[in-house]
Amino acid sequence: MKTTAELRTAFLEYFHAHGHEIVPSSSLIPAHDPTLLFTNAGMVQFKDAFLGLEQRSNPRAVSCQRCVRAGGKHNDLENVGYTARHHTFFEMLGNFSFGDYFKAEAIRFGWEFLTQTLKLPTERLLVTVYHTDDEAFALWRDEIGVPADRVLRIGDKPSGGSDNFWQMGDTGPCGPCTEIFYDHGAHIPGGPPGSPEEDGDRFIEIWNIVFMQYDRSSDGQLHPLPKPSVDTGMGIERLAAILQGVHSNYEIDLFRHLIGAAQAITGAADAQSSSLKVLADHIRSCAFLIVDGVRPGNEGRDYVLRRIIRRAARHGHKLGVDEPFFYRLVQPLVAVMGEAYPELTAVQEEVARVLRVEEERFLQTLASGMQVLDSELTNLPANGEIPGDVIFKLYDTHGFPFDLTADIARERGMTVDVAGFEHAMAERRAQSRAASQFAQHVQAVEVASATCFEGYAQESGEGEVQALVHDGEAVMALEAGQSGALVLDRTPFYAESGGQVGDTGVITVGGGRFVVTDTQKQGTSFLHYGEVIEGRVVVGDAARGEVDHERRAAIRLNHSATHLLHAALRQVLGTHVQQKGSRVSAESLRFDFSQPEPISSEQLREIERIVNAQIRENHPVETREMAIDEARTAGAMALFGEKYGDVVRVVSMGPFSMELCGGIHARRGGDIGLFKIVSEGGVASGVRRIEAVTGAAALAVLEDTDAALAEIAGLVKGSRQDAVSRVTQMMERSRQLERELAEIKGKLAAQAGGDLVAQAESVGDAKILVAELPGADVPTLRDTVDQLKNKLGRAAVLLASVEDGKVRLIAGVSKDLTGTIKAGDLVNVAAAPVGGKGGGRPDMAQAGGTQPDQLSTALTDAASWLRQQLA
Repeated sequence: MKTTAELRTAFLEYFHAHGHEIVPSSSLIPAHDPTLLFTNAGMVQFKDAFLGLEQRSNPRAVSCQRCVRAGGKHNDLENVGYTARHHTFFEMLGNFSFGDYFKAEAIRFGWEFLTQTLKLPTERLLVTVYHTDDEAFALWRDEIGVPADRVLRIGDKPSGGSDNFWQMGDTGPCGPCTEIFYDHGAHIPGGPPGSPEEDGDRFIEIWNIVFMQYDRSSDGQLHPLPKPSVDTGMGIERLAAILQGVHSNYEIDLFRHLIGAAQAITGAADAQSSSLKVLADHIRSCAFLIVDGVRPGNEGRDYVLRRIIRRAARHGHKLGVDEPFFYRLVQPLVAVMGEAYPELTAVQEEVARVLRVEEERFLQTLASGMQVLDSELTNLPANGEIPGDVIFKLYDTHGFPFDLTADIARERGMTVDVAGFEHAMAERRAQSRAASQFAQHVQAVEVASATCFEGYAQESGEGEVQALVHDGEAVMALEAGQSGALVLDRTPFYAESGGQVGDTGVITVGGGRFVVTDTQKQGTSFLHYGEVIEGRVVVGDAARGEVDHERRAAIRLNHSATHLLHAALRQVLGTHVQQKGSRVSAESLRFDFSQPEPISSEQLREIERIVNAQIRENHPVETREMAIDEARTAGAMALFGEKYGDVVRVVSMGPFSMELCGGIHARRGGDIGLFKIVSEGGVASGVRRIEAVTGAAALAVLEDTDAALAEIAGLVKGSRQDAVSRVTQMMERSRQLERELAEIKGKLAAQAGGDLVAQAESVGDAKILVAELPGADVPTLRDTVDQLKNKLGRAAVLLASVEDGKVRLIAGVSKDLTGTIKAGDLVNVAAAPVGGKGGGRPDMAQAGGTQPDQLSTALTDAASWLRQQLA
């Protein structure tokens, strides 16, 4: 057995033969687990089974789980490429028992697989147990036959915890571990586990069995679990290295293939380069994160992916690659891992596309950022510290993640000012908060009264005034003309949430009338903001709320259309589309979503067509309350980052759309009437925005478009049907006329250039010419300057014109004269009097100005300057 693929198969088949169900790897995005950024161990997908919340048909399971440790608590990113065994992505082989077999069988399975299936020499294996686990110690010594001096008891660390006692959290399932280590031999530095030298590379952990046999209570006591379980983990890369007779994980067959591909793509001369190891590691984590729906962005998992891609791009830059290349490693990755993970093969083109787009985006900023960093480093002593303000400047201006600057610093033997960077970040956040303009309804007052929302079923209702707010203070009454906030015990008004704006309307009491201009949530209270327009409102008054029905109706349509749009986007663009924000008002809907590239006009038409087709289907809009797990099992789409309770509201429109949502919706899809996209564009890196209208507003857009088309048809003396072809003909005719005009101007310029030659002035061994060419555009000026340079030989030329009230200046210097005169300097001498500036190459430069009345002075100054330079 030589290859990593063969090892993966052998492990799964061995445990399958011993009654284990082969369970596919779960997503790198943990399902329903907010405590983890990424799946980082094989047991993550079985957590509910270990907790007793899930009953599995087979109490035994085996898996090869893909894992990522590159963010949050578990982060190996900075070590990748510099050690033998750190990875951002790795595969965890695991066998699990859910209340079935326990210590004896688990220990026997592990030893038998390693020594009989893989035929590892027993004298190379060392075992550890938790220091009080006499049962496990006896099993290793008496049942397996491992000499007692090779079964090491590992106790608790002085700082707390133990390498051989595992727990899910401060409370809950936990238990002792037993681990199997491989001894690489005395020629490798390092000592056995538990020794002062244990951090060396001689003894490498290859197998870890967790015996979940206790439940730790809040007082720290351990209580036996009724059904003890087993969780086994083994890193496939470490074991493959042992089987293939190499010391580093980066020398196994899988990595040799990826490193070889990276070397061929980058042209790197040194096959042992740490940068090649980084690329081989990072392509695995990036590709599989994209497979599981993550896209480069600025927050959470999206930001981790962006950091890894940019770190890879920067290492390519170190190897001399100045164009996108990382995406080309997707195909070599598919070649070695596609069979084990067919989901990778299925979306390899999408993976490559996402990587290429992010690389292109980063390379635009990398060069400028590196120039700034190199410039700053030249002023620092060797082995010095990069100041926090410099790190922040790179982050804020050039898009350099902090860890990228830290990575570069380490390579150059320098450190980074972490505290200074964090201080600069804190100052920027404070400035952002200070600059934010909040609406008048943000009140710094504590409102303790809870509000019962009754607006799903009705748009008017009775209630009682529980609290009033005026100028940020709680008051007992609001008088006519005063604005503030009003809290009811029950309300039909929807408070802004989930992107849907708050309701407006009127609240009447016995002695007053309060116009509601917005409704917001504060804790469990609904705050109705507005103004008393008649009488007064007093705490304790009986009140009647009346929502603006027409406005609410328009909001309903737009909110339901947003759900249809979300589903249509995923159907047309792919399941990587995730909502990144929305705003649903009476006038329109706005939907932000993850998408790395602009949407084509054809795709937009298809999205629009699909939404309107669903509107015509006229499915009822159904709302149901159900348990969160039941909703997810039913296929309801939850929004990442949203917090949901145990019971959720599920909104569905036929089989096409099902989402968790607390908003107000239409009664049937057909009520929406019509859906029309009015704009699409980017709002942030990797985030696009669609704005659309529905119902009467959509009809108004179509009417305006039709009216504009009719006007265009009249102007081109055609009909609506042939307006496009007539406009196309006119545009082509216009372009032809422009070409003819350019030719005429060129001929005139050539003639004028010939006339200007005689005006050239000799200064030493060179000639200078400064003149105005009335009516010439920039291309004509440039062509004329080239012609004059050819005719005059060693010369400096400056030509000017005035076009549409603006001064145009072109300077040209023959190459044999650029050591004395730079075209950019010449053009700026002339630009200063006319209120402009410019630049360009040493032999050709351009400038403009806004003061044509000073052109004569500008030309005189330029001529004088030239004479001085050549004197």
